Amino acid sequence: MSKPSELVVEVKHVSKTYDGVPAVTDASFTIKRGECFGLLGPNGAGKSTLIRMMYGASSRTSGEMEVLGLDPQKNGRDLRRRIGIVTQEDALDEAMSVVENMQMFARFLGIPKDIAKARIDELLAFMSLTHKSNTKIQELSGGMRRRLVFVRALLSDPELLILDEPTTGLDPAVRQLIWDKVEAFKRRGKTVLLTTHYMDEAEFLCDRLVIVDNGTIKLHGAPRALINEHCPGFVAIWSKSQIQAAGDGEELAPAPNRRLERGTLSELAEDLKREPTQPEIIRPTSLEDVFLKVTGRELSSNA
Repeated sequence: MSKPSELVVEVKHVSKTYDGVPAVTDASFTIKRGECFGLLGPNGAGKSTLIRMMYGASSRTSGEMEVLGLDPQKNGRDLRRRIGIVTQEDALDEAMSVVENMQMFARFLGIPKDIAKARIDELLAFMSLTHKSNTKIQELSGGMRRRLVFVRALLSDPELLILDEPTTGLDPAVRQLIWDKVEAFKRRGKTVLLTTHYMDEAEFLCDRLVIVDNGTIKLHGAPRALINEHCPGFVAIWSKSQIQAAGDGEELAPAPNRRLERGTLSELAEDLKREPTQPEIIRPTSLEDVFLKVTGRELSSNA
């Protein structure tokens, strides 16, 4: 399978089944050098299965895949030395300190000791972890652990950084820190693959993305382009409790809330004049609304 030099990942009609049950069905997309590409969807959508196939941790049932010019199914070991991976599991040695965990991983990667020391010092400073160098992992907060796992993935100066739900469960400040570091990594001409169920994360970080649901790619494009194409404008949302209190009884299936979308804020305001109860939320449309439109359900209620 030929791959133009600007393509870092090429996926063609890839499917994966477990005991006859489809996890990924006929997935096709490309990832360009220097971009952040997103796999957006709820937990269980097939995102993690896709990325495990990309670094050779899982075999595909059918289809073709190239990552950095290699077939991960045949060259997984070589490939994993050229990519950085942040999985959902921390996989840190609890009895070791922060710097000892980094040193152990550097040895695993075959990085010479003198180069590893300079790289570790640089990365811990990059993620504001220098003051925790000698702290045992078991004493770190969840946010500190995720920050460490993130910079550990950068030890080999990877060409491709794979982030599998990197900010799940983190507080807003740590999420923003990781976002900033992803942007800094990308500014160096590096490539990022991000899986997430957070709409704001996908909109902020991704140049392009695919929306995945039940193992199938539903849409593909730039976040703003998808919003403009499928649901431009503004949305008003009434909560379920508001509807019940008003005796309305009307829920616009399949969303749990009643929604009203209009192309402009003035159009929305005009229609709201005729509503007996004002909405709980008025906001610009987002990827959340795109997901709802193409799948018939809200991502936030499934993540």
